[in-house]
Amino acid sequence: MRKSGILSKQYLCRGLFQRGLWFFSSSDEVELKAVAVNVTIQDFVADVVSELFFRNRLQVSNETVFVFPVDSNTVVHTFYATMGDTRIEAMLWEKEEAQQLRKATSGMKNLRYLQDQWDLWGPVFACFLGSLPPDREVTISLCYVQELPLQPDGAAQFCWPYELFPQVFPWRRYDSTDQISSEEIPKNLDFIVCLKSAHGVSHVDINCSYTPLQYIAPDQTSAEVSLKSSPWLHSDLNLLVYYRGSHSLSAVVERRDPKAPPGSLLGDPVVMVTLRPYIPEVVPNPGQLGEFLFLMDQSLFHDAQNTLLFLLKSLPLGCYFNIYSFGATFKAFYPQSVVYRQESMDNAVRRISSISPGLGGCDLLGLLRSIYSTPLLQGHPRQLFIFIQRKISNEEEAVMAEVSHYRDQHRCFCFSTCDSFNLSQAMALETKGECVCIHSNMNMTSEVMKCLQQALQPPATRISLHWDLPPGLEVSVIRKAPEMIFQGHQSFIYAQIHGQAQDPEMGEGAVTLQYHVGSQSFDYTLRFSLSPSADDRWNEDLTPCPRKLSVHRMAMMHLLWKLFWEGTNRAEDIWHSTVKSSLSLGVLSPFTSNVAVRVKQRNAGHCDSLPQDSCMLFSPCNLVPCQLLWLRGSQPVWFKSIKFWMLQKSQFCLETLGHKAPDTEAPTQLSASCREQKPPPEEQVMEEPPAFNMSWDWPISPLSTRLCDFSRLRAVVALQKANGSWALTAALASALGLSKADVEGQRPNENVQTTVWATVLALVWLHRYKWKVSWSELLEAKARRWLYDQAEVQLEECLEAANRLLGCFVEPIIFRI
Repeated sequence: MRKSGILSKQYLCRGLFQRGLWFFSSSDEVELKAVAVNVTIQDFVADVVSELFFRNRLQVSNETVFVFPVDSNTVVHTFYATMGDTRIEAMLWEKEEAQQLRKATSGMKNLRYLQDQWDLWGPVFACFLGSLPPDREVTISLCYVQELPLQPDGAAQFCWPYELFPQVFPWRRYDSTDQISSEEIPKNLDFIVCLKSAHGVSHVDINCSYTPLQYIAPDQTSAEVSLKSSPWLHSDLNLLVYYRGSHSLSAVVERRDPKAPPGSLLGDPVVMVTLRPYIPEVVPNPGQLGEFLFLMDQSLFHDAQNTLLFLLKSLPLGCYFNIYSFGATFKAFYPQSVVYRQESMDNAVRRISSISPGLGGCDLLGLLRSIYSTPLLQGHPRQLFIFIQRKISNEEEAVMAEVSHYRDQHRCFCFSTCDSFNLSQAMALETKGECVCIHSNMNMTSEVMKCLQQALQPPATRISLHWDLPPGLEVSVIRKAPEMIFQGHQSFIYAQIHGQAQDPEMGEGAVTLQYHVGSQSFDYTLRFSLSPSADDRWNEDLTPCPRKLSVHRMAMMHLLWKLFWEGTNRAEDIWHSTVKSSLSLGVLSPFTSNVAVRVKQRNAGHCDSLPQDSCMLFSPCNLVPCQLLWLRGSQPVWFKSIKFWMLQKSQFCLETLGHKAPDTEAPTQLSASCREQKPPPEEQVMEEPPAFNMSWDWPISPLSTRLCDFSRLRAVVALQKANGSWALTAALASALGLSKADVEGQRPNENVQTTVWATVLALVWLHRYKWKVSWSELLEAKARRWLYDQAEVQLEECLEAANRLLGCFVEPIIFRI
């Protein structure tokens, strides 16, 4: 474990947590002795109450610090540490006052030192706990609420890091089928999970030994399970919860706080609706295919030319697209996104070489703000393909704030090198996209085309919710439905229920989800109870955490950020109301900040919350370094050694050697045809670029047959039309390794159109080399679709002639759509 260099402090943080961030863990010298965790999972929200007991095994005192992540799907509302009769509690305070208190806190510079010294990256809460004496214990109490991700099979996934399990039997590991006697069940592991769903709990899947699922309610809407051991093979706990029935729509209503005034968020019931639309595998109608934006880091451009060509050729007719290059400044190919057709595609291909390599600044933030300021195109989901190489050292937090603000309006696919991996991963996770770490240009093309296949899957669009409540009640939506939901994803909607029902006997409400997938429309209606049973899962004296209000806390987090982005925090009444709500629920907001205090307890077992209005607590001697930090570490999580990285760089050098295409007519004719075509007025470019250079200017290696084949593949792809067809030209024949006379002479008969014959020939050739590269799948699909749309096409005769001419045997299944 790495030491900081300041007072040789040993940090209690190591190990990865879900979503690529990291969580509290023990160093080798501070042993995790026992764990008590209670988790309540209701549909797709988890409420976690945990106590961690650590002991310093050193013979000297050990400086310790507690660190945990604060992402957009988690609300950590309670944290305190107890060492003997000393208690340290983190609480929220109005931001300006908290800043004044920090000025009086000694050691804050040590806390900020973590920002540049830590190996990992992201927004975290950090609190120094001080010196832990030899052979003494510290108890960490942590409570948080978290929205759970949806798995492809419909399960709700809850994770807990392996480092937060006590090592009871280090010499043996159990799997979930092992029979463990009661004497062997560890006494220092108390891990209980309570499951609730109106749909009913079906079963669970856990990667460790656990007790049989015990149903608490006769209708199986409530169940409980306990862990018997930690996960095997040093894995994180992975708990999957499966529910019964349809999962397209679910609702959880949480009762109001009787102590809060009606009309406030706490004083009204809050409903959380989970949207998981069913999306069939259909082909969307033209005009509903999406807006694809390609953001290219100029310093990465030379290695991405092939990838950009494949992307442009693989887009479907009727979608919208644009290409941006960014460095110290950014430029767009078009002032706004244009329709994908032959003219716009040819123009974009020609403009690729206008992207000049640049090693200056990296204005990704300015580019994103420019994109987000342009209106969304109705029926065209926005998806960003971001290629980034350089580290953005000073604007990462601002970039993530912008991405988070618009996360329901777009999706990011990020392709990065080592330096920018963490930021890229965070952007992709925030928008439910994908992130790929690039280690060679060949790897880049393959991974990008896989992501494009995913991006072309039809999403649910035009999403709307309609409420039906008893007379006297109305709904105020806190977080509205997103612009789109993709296959396998979900979205959480929070709403506040106002008013008083005129008829108390009417205790049910209903919500209807409506959405479209292509030309198909869907709607689901769910009825839910407005009088949920009280959550008596834990008594108040069992845990020091405030009364459980998990749905209210998640709703409060979204409400506070909504008010912040709307700028309504300037109004005095709204500002005071939001600050008060933030403090009462322990929900961190743009208006509040963390403050930690150290006090001596009269009774070491006394666990009541510290009064925030007690001025004596905030004397300088009681203040503890505590702050929300943005760590700027740059080490990616999966590069395990320098040796591994060097092997990847060696592969990159070998693969880029010899990428010059054979001397064919394709580059010349392509450039000439592009120059002859002029875009329509709405697609006029900002400046006239030079012709696209298809020679790629890389030295040829006669020893690399694979790379020569790849050069021919590029030439064939460059000649494909936007609609998926090929023209019968000498350039195509040369790219296929044939003469034009041979190609024309082998045409089955005069009734076969030359374009059909050329398309079949190119399709068979692409399919023949598919075992070498998988990037041509989308190009083949476009060609098949074009052939399918042609009238009276003699495909069998064309296929037989193509097999004979190319010396291969491809079966007719190649034409199946």
